[in-house]
Amino acid sequence: MQLIEKAALLHQTLLDLGSVLVAYSGGTDSAYLAYAAHQALGPRMLAVIADSASLPRSELAAALAFTAAHSIPTHILQTDELTNPDYARNDGQRCFHCKDELFTQMERYRAEHTFAHLAFGMNLDDQAPGEAPFRPGQRAAAQHRAVAPLVTAKLTKAEIRQLAREAGLEIADKPASACLSSRIEYGRAVTSEALSQVERAEDALHALGFPQVRVRHHGTLARVEIARQDLPRALTMEVLDAITAVVRPLGFTYVTLDTEGYRTGSMNAMLTSITPATR
Repeated sequence: MQLIEKAALLHQTLLDLGSVLVAYSGGTDSAYLAYAAHQALGPRMLAVIADSASLPRSELAAALAFTAAHSIPTHILQTDELTNPDYARNDGQRCFHCKDELFTQMERYRAEHTFAHLAFGMNLDDQAPGEAPFRPGQRAAAQHRAVAPLVTAKLTKAEIRQLAREAGLEIADKPASACLSSRIEYGRAVTSEALSQVERAEDALHALGFPQVRVRHHGTLARVEIARQDLPRALTMEVLDAITAVVRPLGFTYVTLDTEGYRTGSMNAMLTSITPATR
C-alpha cells in the first residue's frame, strides 16, 4: 500500500469514529494522530494530555504549543498515579498502571461529554514481534477499548514522520521522550523527589548543549546517557567536569557517563531480575 493510500485510510478511519478523545503526549505519533483527527473531525475530537509529576514541564509546554499552533482542541487531565502503590513500587508493570489511570479518567470524561471513542498513538512498529513484553501500556489501552487508528492505517513510525513532514508539522523529527518515571531503575520507588532530580538534571544537560540525553536514576548514582554522536564532545575533562558540576548537586553522590550512549528502553534489561532497591 502506498503512503498516500495509507493517509487516505487514516482519514476515513477517523471519520468513521464519529467523535474521539485522543490520548496525547506531545510525541510525534500522538501529535500526528491529534492533527489528523482534527483535520477529519474538527470540533468532534479532543486531544487529552495527562499532566503529573512524571511529565517534564518543557514537554508539557511544547505539547500545548503544538496544539495551539494548529488550533487543535486540547484538554489537560490532572493525573496522580504516584498515589497508586502499584505504580509507585516501579516493577515491570509500571506503564500499565500509568496508562490505566489515564484511560480510566479519559473514559469518565468521554462518557460525560458524549464522545464516541478513545484513541491512542500506537503505530505498526509497536506491534513488532518481541515488543509486547515491554509495552504494558498497550494492555491498558486494550482493556479500555481504546482504538489505534495509525495501526488500522498500517502506518510505521517512519511513515508517520514522513506524513508529518509533508504537512509541515514541527514534530516530524522530534526525538522520543518517554516519561520521567522511565529513568528510575525498576524496583526503586517512584517519588516526586526522584522525578524532580531527573528533570532538573536533564534540563541542566540540555543547557550544556546536549539535546538528546537521559539521566538514569540509580539511587545515589546518576547514569548519564548522551546521544552517541555527541559523546566525543563529552569525553574531555572540561566537559566531564561540567556534567558532574550540574548533576551531582541535585542529590547524587556519583555521576557516571554511560559509554554506550543514549538508547531507548535501556532500563528494560533489568526486567528479568527485579529486586527491591535498598540504597
